[in-house]
Amino acid sequence: MAETNLQAVRKHLGYKADEVIRMLLRRADTLAVPVMSATSLKTKLSRWENGREAVSQPYRRLFRDIYGRTSEELGFPEEEANDEADELISRLALARSVDSETIEVFKRQVDQARHVDRRLGGVSLLDQLRSNIDQLQSLLGFSTMNGQRQALAGVLTEASALAGWEALDRNAIRQSWEHHETAKAAAREEGSPILLAHSTAQQAFILIDLGEVQAAVGQLAEARALADRTAPPVLRAWMAAAHGEGLAAAGQRDDALRAFDAAGTHLPTDPVDPALPFLFLGGAHLDRWRGNALSKLGEPDAIQQLTTALPLLPPDFVRARTGMLVDLAFAYAAADDRDASLDHARQARRLAAQIKSDRQLRRLSGLILPGSTSRAA
Repeated sequence: MAETNLQAVRKHLGYKADEVIRMLLRRADTLAVPVMSATSLKTKLSRWENGREAVSQPYRRLFRDIYGRTSEELGFPEEEANDEADELISRLALARSVDSETIEVFKRQVDQARHVDRRLGGVSLLDQLRSNIDQLQSLLGFSTMNGQRQALAGVLTEASALAGWEALDRNAIRQSWEHHETAKAAAREEGSPILLAHSTAQQAFILIDLGEVQAAVGQLAEARALADRTAPPVLRAWMAAAHGEGLAAAGQRDDALRAFDAAGTHLPTDPVDPALPFLFLGGAHLDRWRGNALSKLGEPDAIQQLTTALPLLPPDFVRARTGMLVDLAFAYAAADDRDASLDHARQARRLAAQIKSDRQLRRLSGLILPGSTSRAA
């Protein structure tokens, strides 16, 4: 019997059936959605994965949440479209009803999702953000007023860029790429080179994860050039640091370090810009980013850079802390300190499992401890 999409995704993510059932029950409890018992779910999961029975609601929603995949990727049928979706007059009227207060509601939703994401990970947010993105795209597609279109496009850019970053963290590579394409298109619609530069640069991290480092370096250089012409200092600093990470991934040590020096030069005394709520470079953030690059380069200074920055990281940046622990595991392995590498890998794995960061778990799967001939467990 051919493998179903649902089964293939579970195996790709490395989840056992019992783990999936526990995740489904936890997610259902969070949403206050009534579901069947664990025993019944075990039987149902087998039938769903073997294609003997179609997945019904609310389980489609729960699977999208815990796996971070779309209905199409999981092999679910598209939801039935509302008949009114084809009524152009109704759509135009709905789009015209969007006012400044509505735009602010959308902005607050994205900002709240951003706060939840960095503390708890994206497992609870992807489906919600996709719904918001669909709604924004629909309103934008039927909006006829320029000012309104630009406002909607700006929110759509931020929502799509955030969804793209969450999808990358869940290892949903294609979905992440498509969200970033949406973000870039919306930034062009708004006429914002700043948002376009940020979305373009963030998308390049997908290329780094795929091993397409030269393409990533080129895309980051393009984004940085765009930002250098128009952006405020904090974004220029962020772009320089992003470019530095790409150069480090490509093994271009001197250019990478120069890029981080430039980031430090651009960084203003007050790095908080209310117009750019998605950028964090103050405090320990630029230092941890530089530490990540030094770790990629195998530089001994990576350990000092990261251990100094780690206790300064705000406690709500759980995903960033996870990444720093992974970087330290690799840095200590490069320094032949097996015990320290293993200790940091265990801490990182615990946090990554807690926030369902499949990206960081995948990174850890490539860690080779000193004295080992195989990858760390």
